[in-house]
Amino acid sequence: MPDDRWLAGDAYERYMGRWSRPLALAFLRWLRQPSGAHWLELGCGTGALTAAIVTAGDPRSVVACDPSEAFVEHARKGVTDARVSFVVAGAHSLPSREGGFDVAVSGLVLNFVPAPEEMLAALRRRLRPRGVVAAYVWDYAAGMEFLRAFWDEATAMDARAAALDEGRRFPLCSAPALRTLFDRAGLTRVESGAVDIETRFEDFDDYWEPFLRGPGPAPAFVASLEPPARDDLRERLRRRLQPAGAGEIHLRARAWSVRGVSA
Repeated sequence: MPDDRWLAGDAYERYMGRWSRPLALAFLRWLRQPSGAHWLELGCGTGALTAAIVTAGDPRSVVACDPSEAFVEHARKGVTDARVSFVVAGAHSLPSREGGFDVAVSGLVLNFVPAPEEMLAALRRRLRPRGVVAAYVWDYAAGMEFLRAFWDEATAMDARAAALDEGRRFPLCSAPALRTLFDRAGLTRVESGAVDIETRFEDFDDYWEPFLRGPGPAPAFVASLEPPARDDLRERLRRRLQPAGAGEIHLRARAWSVRGVSA
């Protein structure tokens, strides 16, 4: 079965966290929230979005939550701004604020929770009237070029890989699906958009090495391979991404963002 757990902060940073950080800043530019807001974040992970809110959002306060104690500890070490407090909590145990939060956000989480409708309902309950709920998820099906290349080559080599491919497993990761989810959650003025960043790798090893460590579907698939098959996959990807030899690899990664207003 796919392993979607992200429990090791350092491994996540090397594999996905380095892209989560520029994505979080791009998402906040899209979201356009005023200064001085009180923010609630669910699924803070290693603190990519939390740090971006502090840097670009000029918040009055941020309460960042994650059910993983290891992630919260990792994020707490990286974000030391006095306006931020971290809490080990999931959707069913979110902290509240007198008067409600102005903005409730979640980055790269919705597709991993078993009941996203319940998660949105929990966020809505913590908001003030006409507060904003917003989220974003990677476009696994077509927009994340470095993962799309991996799963295309892995599936061509071994049909078992198709069952792990996030592009097939996460139909929520599209603009129409996200808008429908927010509409059904009772949010108004729902809008969605694409957020793109560049994923630049110094060389092929910079691309390949993160697949050799940590949890997650792609690294777990690599770990399941015998050495000859692993070498075969590596060479397939090298030929696809670096056909002319050494040098930087420039790819694009897209996420879908969505926002709505509470009643």
